[in-house]
Amino acid sequence: MTTALITGATAGIGAAFARRLAGDGHNLVLVARDTERLRVQATELHDRHGIEAEVLRADLSTDAGIEAVEARLGDRQNSVDLLVNNAGFGNKGRYLDVPMAAELTMLKVHCEAVLRLTSAAAAGMQERGRGGVVNVASVAAFLPRGTYGASKAWVVQFTQGAAKDLAGSGVRLMALCPGFVRTEFHERAGMGTGNIPDWMWLDADKLVSTALADLARGKSVSIPDPRYKALMGLVKVAPRGLLGGVTSRAGRTYGPKYGSE
Repeated sequence: MTTALITGATAGIGAAFARRLAGDGHNLVLVARDTERLRVQATELHDRHGIEAEVLRADLSTDAGIEAVEARLGDRQNSVDLLVNNAGFGNKGRYLDVPMAAELTMLKVHCEAVLRLTSAAAAGMQERGRGGVVNVASVAAFLPRGTYGASKAWVVQFTQGAAKDLAGSGVRLMALCPGFVRTEFHERAGMGTGNIPDWMWLDADKLVSTALADLARGKSVSIPDPRYKALMGLVKVAPRGLLGGVTSRAGRTYGPKYGSE
């Protein structure tokens, strides 16, 4: 049986990955900050699917948390075959409205943790000649929209570059770029979502199925829905100045002023 490690595993896209992979017979290493939720999730997945579900509490906004996950990924006796870097969060507010400490924490989780954990996993995978990494980004990566979009753009560029460098090694890397997904993400950030049209919402379980299929096909970037693929196609030809105005208005509509998580 292969083993998958998922960060941000207790809710949303991370939980959907855990359900799908457990259902497919993969053992799991579940990573999040809430020990109790991790234990409940691990027990449920073990009882339902008969897989082994290991719990690892780690706060990826800290060096200690990142180091704990790096150590697990570097364990050659209990190797990880698939890494899903899903942990992340959003801040409400426009540039200069959000405290600098919150901006730096976002970069720590979205960029530094992704770099370090991908590197820790890929080194062992390259030695074994097989493995996969899914780095969860966002369609916001393709839009001029503040620190969140910028950090996700870094995830996409980093993943594509690493995938090219590891081509032929048996290690696959893919950036997953969903749109709006019905999870705890917006609620935890205190962002209003009442004005988001129903057609823009994606189902997390369907999203994961598409993502895993794209990874198997060797894609380095996955936009897991035809509606968002069409939108991102329009983004490529739209003037950057127009996009900046649209995404700024969308941010004011869908995300009120900054408030702590």
